[in-house]
Amino acid sequence: MSGIAAVQSRIAGIQSMIADLAPSAARSAAAGGWALGTTTGTTAGAATTASGRTPAAPAGATATTAGAGGFSDLLAGLVEGGPAARTAGASPSARGGASGDDVVAAARKYLGVPYRWGGTDPATGLDCSGLVQRVYQDLGVQLPRVAKDQGTVGAPVPDLASARPGDLVVLDGGGHIGIYVGDGKMLHAPHKGDVVKISTVWETPTAIRRVLGEGGSTAGTTGAAHAAGAGGTTALDAGAARPSAIRSAVSADVRRYEPLLAAATERYGLPAGLLAAVAQQESGGNPSAVSPAGARGLMQLMPATARGLGVDPMDPASAVDGAGRLLRQHLDRYDGSVPLALAAYNAGPGAVARYDGVPPYRETQQYVKKITAALGLAA
Repeated sequence: MSGIAAVQSRIAGIQSMIADLAPSAARSAAAGGWALGTTTGTTAGAATTASGRTPAAPAGATATTAGAGGFSDLLAGLVEGGPAARTAGASPSARGGASGDDVVAAARKYLGVPYRWGGTDPATGLDCSGLVQRVYQDLGVQLPRVAKDQGTVGAPVPDLASARPGDLVVLDGGGHIGIYVGDGKMLHAPHKGDVVKISTVWETPTAIRRVLGEGGSTAGTTGAAHAAGAGGTTALDAGAARPSAIRSAVSADVRRYEPLLAAATERYGLPAGLLAAVAQQESGGNPSAVSPAGARGLMQLMPATARGLGVDPMDPASAVDGAGRLLRQHLDRYDGSVPLALAAYNAGPGAVARYDGVPPYRETQQYVKKITAALGLAA
């Protein structure tokens, strides 16, 4: 955990514990600016998300309630070690028996906050996963940072008809997340140029997760993150690709984005060189490229796909993050199969499902063959 993230986590824990002793004092402290927030990301002036574009933060600290020892015991506990850190796979913990209605009430106070790619501080803006993390943090529940990991927390809910206020609604294959408020609607941070608002759930959710169970208890457990070294599994060893071969297979125009490509590769636990090979095949390293079909930018994202990911396809940092997140979703969908993930990136998951494999389209077949050859993998 970074120094700032550690301070954030500690302060959130302190606030939640003080709230258990003196709720009014805690509210005053929060209003006075005790809460810290940071934004991460490398895009200058671009607002999108990721849930994404920032590394998945390690599981934070859980709030603990003061025992019979009172305030002096509380302070002693803070000095000796503060909130206990959750280990990977452990359930988040709710403070004071919070309910789903409490989640919605906590979320409503952020209505109108501007969307900001990578935003975790309501003073400057929030992205979709930053909003969800902040709302639950306000209630003493620590969630992962990015949407794909938040979408594995708690217990699954079968469909929207079974959803309750406070449940997490995951859309766009795991790329977007919000909080269900009832009546088929969700509260979310949509995309660049918009604000936190309530919208009708516009598609069948990829997943619905219930974080809080009956009486404020937490439902289920968190899922394993697919970040590098986080215990996620793929069908490929990320080291199976040959870095020297990949470097020689991409142009100087692509290599100049190596810092962005490497950061997104680590962030999403992708096979080494995959993003660089995709960038080479998609645009040859041209951030201004526009295809006849309308795909745009360095990673050639279609406008609808970019909107769904909450990214700016013409901004290299934003586009690389969106492409990394999309490839991660496809790898998860196809049990780590790089060829199928590439086929879905090129032709869409619907085409892969229709043909139960790489579609027979000549363009897609060549696309998969060239990139897997650059990676030294069998298509």
